[in-house]
Amino acid sequence: MNACLIAIVGGSGSGKSWLADRLQQEFRQVAGRLCLDDYYQDLSHLPPAERKQMNFDQPKAIDWPRFRGDLALVRAGQAAALPAYDFATQSRSRRKRLWEPRELVFIDGLWLLHYAAVRRLFSLSVYVECSETLRFKRRLKRDQRERGWTAPEIRRQFQTQVEPNHRRFVAPQKEMADLVVDSPIAAGPLRQIITRCRKFLPVGGLS
Repeated sequence: MNACLIAIVGGSGSGKSWLADRLQQEFRQVAGRLCLDDYYQDLSHLPPAERKQMNFDQPKAIDWPRFRGDLALVRAGQAAALPAYDFATQSRSRRKRLWEPRELVFIDGLWLLHYAAVRRLFSLSVYVECSETLRFKRRLKRDQRERGWTAPEIRRQFQTQVEPNHRRFVAPQKEMADLVVDSPIAAGPLRQIITRCRKFLPVGGLS
C-alpha cells in the first residue's frame, strides 16, 4: 500500500496542527499524522541554558536525513519507529512512536515545501495563511502552557527569530502550495481540502 502524503504548511501558530487533526478526524481509520517538529535536532548534549539560545526557527534546526528516510518508509506503506521531541527539555525523547501504515498521512510543519527533494514526496500541499498578530497570540498561549516559557522570553524570541525567519523561509512556500487557506479556517475551504483528499482514496475506501 502506497500512502498519499498531505503537507500542511504555515507559520508558527497559524493553525497547521488544528487542520491536520481535523482532517485526521474526518478520515478516521485510514488516516495518520506526522509532525515535522518531532525531527528537531537533539540538543541533549548541551546544557539547558545553551539549548534556549538555539534558533529553532530555521530549516537547519531539523534532522532532514532522518525525516526524509522516515517519510519514504511511511509513503511506501511500511511500518517504522518514529522519533518524538520533548520541547520542555529541548531534546529528543527516548520513547519511539510505532507507525502503522495508513492510506492518507497528514503532516504539518514549518518548512515541508522548502526543499525540492522533500516537496516531491507530497500528493497535496496546503499553506495556512495567518496574520502576525494572531500567530503571536496563539504562540504566547501555547509556549506558556506547554513549554514553560515566560511572556518576555516568548515575545523576544518571536521578534528576533520567529518572525524574521517566517518572512525568509516560511512565507515563500505559499507560492509552492497547491491550496492556500486563511486562518481561522472557514467551513468552505475546509470542505475543499476534504474533497481533494477524498480523491486519493479508492471508491468505497472510506465508510
